[in-house]
Order: sequence, then C-alpha cells, then structure tokens
Amino acid sequence: MKATFLSVILVAAPVYAGFEEWHPPGPYDGKIPSPYPSHLPPLARCSTRWQNHNFLPHTGKDITKEATENALFDALNINKTLGGFLFDFAIRTSPLPNATTFSLNDLGTHNILEHDASLSRSDAHFGNPLTFNQSVFDETKSHWTDEMINIEMGAKARYARIQTSSATNPSFELSELGSSFSFGESVAYVIVTGDKVSGTANRSWVEWLFEHEQLPLHLGWQKPATLFQESDLFGYMEQIRNITKALEGETPAVRRSVRKSLGHFGW
Repeated sequence: MKATFLSVILVAAPVYAGFEEWHPPGPYDGKIPSPYPSHLPPLARCSTRWQNHNFLPHTGKDITKEATENALFDALNINKTLGGFLFDFAIRTSPLPNATTFSLNDLGTHNILEHDASLSRSDAHFGNPLTFNQSVFDETKSHWTDEMINIEMGAKARYARIQTSSATNPSFELSELGSSFSFGESVAYVIVTGDKVSGTANRSWVEWLFEHEQLPLHLGWQKPATLFQESDLFGYMEQIRNITKALEGETPAVRRSVRKSLGHFGW
C-alpha cells in the first residue's frame, strides 16, 4: 500500500479519476520495499499503488498524516483513525528529528518497518530489497492453492518465507515490530483486495497487484464498499498469529533469535 495525498491528487473529482491515471514510477520517484498493501505493511503495500495512481505525489516525498489518512480512505475505504495509526509508524522511518512527514524511500530503511522474509522482495543481505523479485514471489504464491486466497493461505505463505529466509540468510533478522507488521501485510493484501467478511481475495487480483504494482481494475476490482477498521485488521492478524503458532509445531525449529518474533503479536 504515501504522500501529501489529497494536496497532490490532480482532480477534485471522484477518486476513480486517480485509478484511471496509473503510470509507473520514474527513476527519481520514491519506492517502497514491498508492495501492497505497506509500508506499514498495510500502508506501504498500498503506497506505491496510490503513488502510481496519482493518489499521492509521484515523487513519493513529504507525505503528511492528513494525506495518508485521506489517501487510504479515498482509495481503499480504510477509516482515518487506522490511516493515522499507520502514519505514526511510518514516521519512525524518517531520518529527520521531530519529523512530521515521511518519504517512500524512508520506508526502505532496513529493520525498522522494512524486514527480511518479504513476500516479494529479496532480503537486504542478498541485494536491493526495494525491487520486485519474481523468485521470491513465486515461493509466496505457491501457497495460494486455490482461485480464492484465504487467511490460512496467507499465514502459510508468510511462515514459509520466514523459514526460507532464516535458513538461507546468514544475517537474517526479524524484529518484533517487523514481525507484527508482516502479520498486517498478510491481512492487507487479502482483505483490502478482497472481502473482509469472508477473509478471501481473488488470486488473480492479488497476483496482478504484486507483479504490476497496479490496481486490477481491468479484472473487476472495485474500491471496497464497506469501511475497513482497526477491528478488522487486528482480528485477522490474531487469526494469522494463531495459525503461525500451529505451524511452528509442525515444522523444524527456526533459529532461536527468530522464534519469539514469529509468534509475537502487537504493535
């Protein structure tokens, strides 16, 4: 899922004007370490999309709290309290003291919100964690075993990526904050792209979102009709946490330094 959102939305028209104006980021535009939703796992994952669709400034810089709240509400029907909550975590990535804005590039600072075991990016140890990695994403989507992705599939994909990164990356690290945000990421791409009541999303929509950093309007996706609230996010995060605990009992133990963060839940 990014900038002084409303102030740079080029039209004071319906938000779908923004959806129709998609274009890829240029060489000087900010990028984030993982798609969709974000940064904050829900926000960051949404962020590039909103930047690319002109919900946010294409530079990806100087993103305010109000802009964050408005962009997420206008584009995804995420309530503004949750949008502000996510912004408060995003601001931690700014290198400036007492910062009141953040930039997309800030979100890529390793081991604050950006973390190892991304669903679609390489670990920082192996290279640039900002760009899409098809091999990594292929592992993720191998756990989406039906046309509709559900929360259990999301949890299994997340856990598999942690297992792989832990086994192959000699400098693997996943902080409690990074782990918590990774729970949120796995909720976001399912719920915001799909149906928050059933906890399912169309696999082809989610794959398009990751692989093209573009909303799958041409495939039938529409802005969610119902408001996405804190209770929705935290409820599904708790489900992923519980599934993860069960998976830990079925697979070989990962490094001791990782085990605590795997089951940790909280912000």
